[in-house]
Parts: sequence; C-alpha cells; structure tokens
Amino acid sequence: MTERNWAGTVTYRARALREPTSWDELADLVATEPRLRVLGSRHSFNELADTEGVLVSLAKLADEPATVAGSTVRVPAGIRYGDLVPALTEAGVALANLASLPHIAVAGAVATGTHGSGDAIGSLATQVSALDLLTPSGPVRLTRGDADFAGAVVALGALGVVTHVELDVEPHYEVSQTVFEGVTWDAALADLDALTGAGDSVSLFCSWDDPARVDQVWVKSRAGRPAPDLASFGGQPADGPRHPVTGMDPAPCTPQGGVPGPWYDRWPHFSLDHTPSVGEEIQSEYLLPRADAPAALEALQGLAELFSPLLHVGELRTVAPDDLWLSPAYGTPTIGLHFTWRAVPDSVGAVLPAIEAALPDTARPHWGKVSTLAPDAVRARFPRWHDFAALRARLDPERRFVNPHLARLGL
Repeated sequence: MTERNWAGTVTYRARALREPTSWDELADLVATEPRLRVLGSRHSFNELADTEGVLVSLAKLADEPATVAGSTVRVPAGIRYGDLVPALTEAGVALANLASLPHIAVAGAVATGTHGSGDAIGSLATQVSALDLLTPSGPVRLTRGDADFAGAVVALGALGVVTHVELDVEPHYEVSQTVFEGVTWDAALADLDALTGAGDSVSLFCSWDDPARVDQVWVKSRAGRPAPDLASFGGQPADGPRHPVTGMDPAPCTPQGGVPGPWYDRWPHFSLDHTPSVGEEIQSEYLLPRADAPAALEALQGLAELFSPLLHVGELRTVAPDDLWLSPAYGTPTIGLHFTWRAVPDSVGAVLPAIEAALPDTARPHWGKVSTLAPDAVRARFPRWHDFAALRARLDPERRFVNPHLARLGL
C-alpha cells in the first residue's frame, strides 16, 4: 500500500487500507484486526494516524445525513466540516467557529485539539457534546458531564473508532473579515489583549524575514460588532485581497474587505473548493499559556535568522481554555504559534530543537503537527496524561489502537 498525507510529506506504512461501506463491516474490522488506526482527511503532518497494521477510512460512511435536534447536530465522524455546511444551513444553525481550513474531518480535528482563533472561542473539541466510540469490547457512548468524557474527546485515536459526534450549534449568523497591514511586534506586545480582542477571531501572520514586523493581521467579527480599527497599532486595511503567504494568489482565500457573509465562509482562511495554504508543506505548532506570549515571541525574534529561510509563514492565534485532558489549551487561556514550513523535512527537523529549547517549557505541541520534543517533556506538559493513559488501558487493554507514534509517547 502506498498512501500519503494531504501535503505529500508523510507516507503511510500500513499493510492495508480498508474502507468499510457499513457500520457492521467497521465493527468486524475492530473486532478482528490486532492493530488498526483510523485515517481521516489526511491532514496530520506526523505519523499519528499511521500504523503497521490496517488503516481504516470512514470516507464511505460520511454521507450519512447529519441530524439537527435542538441545540446539537449529530454527524458521522468522517464528514469534513465543509461538507457539513449544507445540512446546517438548511436547518438555520451554525457552529461557533471553524479551523483555518474546512477540508478537515470532524473526528480527526476533534481528536487532535485542532482550533481556529478567538480569545473567547475554544478549540473545535469544545463543541463536542457527545460521541460514540467503537472499541474492541463494543460500543461506548459518552456525553458531556460523564466521568470519562473530558478524557475521550481529544484522544488521539487511541481509545477506539469514533463513529458519530454530536456538536453544539446556534442560530445562523454572519461574519466579516478585514486584513490589516503595518502592525509591528512592539506595538502588538504593548497591548496584545486589545489587539487579539479587536474581533471575535484574530490571526497575526509573519514571515519572520523582518523580526520586527507583523505582515498581516486578519480580524473576523460577528455581525453587529463595531468595525475593527487597528490605527493605534499602526495597522491600516489592506488595499485588496491577501493570501496569508505574502505574494501568493489570494483566490483560495475567503472574502475579505469587511464584507459580511455567512459564518462558514469567513471563519476559515481558505475556501473548500480551493487548495488551502500552500499545498506541499510541513506544519508545526506550539500552544502556550497566554502569559508566556512575550517570552515566546522574544525567543522567536532571536532565532528568526535561523528558521525564516525555511518558512512560508507563521501565525499567532488565541484559544480559550478548556477542561479536556489532552487539549493543548487545557486549563489556561492559550496562544498558538504556528509554522507553515517549506517541504524540506531534514532542514525543518534540524531547526525545531532550537525553537523548542528557546520557547518556555509550557509550550505544548499540536498533536497533528511536527515536533521533536522528547516524550517525557510532552507528557509533563499535560497534567492529566496519567489519567488518559489509564482510560486508554481500560478501553483498549490489548493496545489495538496504539501505533509506534503513540508508543513512543508512553501509551
């Protein structure tokens, strides 16, 4: 079997890929295969989704209709966020936020703590109100408030196959986004709270070619909120559409210029019908307590000359705290420092240790992106790690869903 991830930077080593066409067929695989992992939309940049056994894709089970009931929607786990939109629109409901691209599958995004941006907005996992798991010993349903729920949402695919997810929804709303240029890091750090609070979702993009300059600030605001004004930071609205990577064609990006539009066409940076980001790339991200932002950015400024030649673009985002055990935003208001690297894995792998050593030791890696942090350092940064390991041992005692990547982390 020769299969690769979305960016072409990871080749899966599994001996076979199975695509069940019924839930009974999936249950048979879970009951009989000694080692398996679920493969979603293939947007992980590391070997988290891989296995030496069988990869299982839920793509052929993702066309099951989503069901809206009151303030939740029940969806098949393999559906992509962008493909969920028509059902939500028909029902007149919306999600609280989306990630920067709508191409990702719901279960994979949730399992890795993937997020958008917003001081008051949690990761996509915080939208989960219930989930259905298929474990080797049978089905398990967990609902928000259950004893194991907070450990089972961001679960790295280590507990079983998530078959269905229930997500919180709210009435349909509109969002506008405006791109600003001219902001410096000195101005941003002088009042970071005001800058990231200028809209409901704020992203700071930086190529780090000039460590003093923020290339672009993308501000997304719900309808009814005052138009953002970044003049006090030196920011002025861009004179036309922009791509996060300076100089790239902005056609793949969602509408800008402060024009209101539906939530699903503004929260992401990229449209579903275009190739997002750069395409052939590697991604890393580290999430830190918001209080550590100045120290983290100072560290990056000092290393910019080392890593900027390898970078397409960096991004700073914010995430509200949550109580999910393996969430990188567990327990604290969080900033995410994201890196979209050129597809040169050896060179990227050579600079990551220097970045990781310079960042505060509170930095938690994004589970689906590339990091070289030692396993003991990763475990130490998640206070509920041992609780999660115990939950994993209880739900999957034969370690059928543990692959070499998870084994290195101590599972």
